[in-house]
Formats: sequence, structure tokens, C-alpha cells
Amino acid sequence: MAKVRASPEATNRAITVDGRLVGSIASFVIEGDTEVTYWIDRSFWGQGIASRALALLLELNPVRPLFARVASDNVGSLKVLQKAGFAVTGTEISFANGRNTEIEETILRLDEPANTAPSDVSSGLRPTY
Repeated sequence: MAKVRASPEATNRAITVDGRLVGSIASFVIEGDTEVTYWIDRSFWGQGIASRALALLLELNPVRPLFARVASDNVGSLKVLQKAGFAVTGTEISFANGRNTEIEETILRLDEPANTAPSDVSSGLRPTY
């Protein structure tokens, strides 16, 4: 993590709601491609927090194309990415540390500028450093 945080090509943000840490979001370069990743505490799913955090990160990071990977069975996260303009480009089998097994991942790509940030999320959402 120290190496990632020290990289000038990486952007890491905490996601807070009303002062409470509820997740994280980042962009980083791997094998020459810039990817995004995020995590939201399960108790905050379905509130638009991932969509809002992604929209803010996309405004902050103008690099295109931008890539994302998501477990193919993670329908909510696929919807978040597609709503932001990411398009599915394929799938592959990868090891998922969080599941301690190989899974199918869907690979997505964003070529266009970020869509407008959703406005249906609490104004309490704050990306922090």
C-alpha cells in the first residue's frame, strides 16, 4: 500500500458520509493502463454512494481510456460502472483475494469524459485524502 500511495500516477480517496468512513476509491496504473477500484461498506449499499464517489473520481482523473474490473456476479457494481459510461469489453478468470478463489471478472472501459455526477446522493458524501 505504501508503494501505491507514493506513486504519482495513483489517486486514493476515502469515502465518508456525514463524517463516517464508508469506503475507498482509487485510480492507479497497472501494465500501462489506468484502472479504477472502489469498495463501499455493505451497510451503505444501494444509497448511490459508489455512483457519486465514482463520478467525483472521474472528474478528478481525466485519463482516458480508463479501465475497471468487477466480479461478474456483482450486478450492483456492474450497474454503477455502466451508468458512469463504462462499456463491457470482455471477461477473464482471475484470483480474487477477498474470496480466496478464482472468479470470472468483467472488464470495462471508459473512453468518454465523465457523466454528470448523480444528484440523488446525500450532500454528506465527502471524498477525503
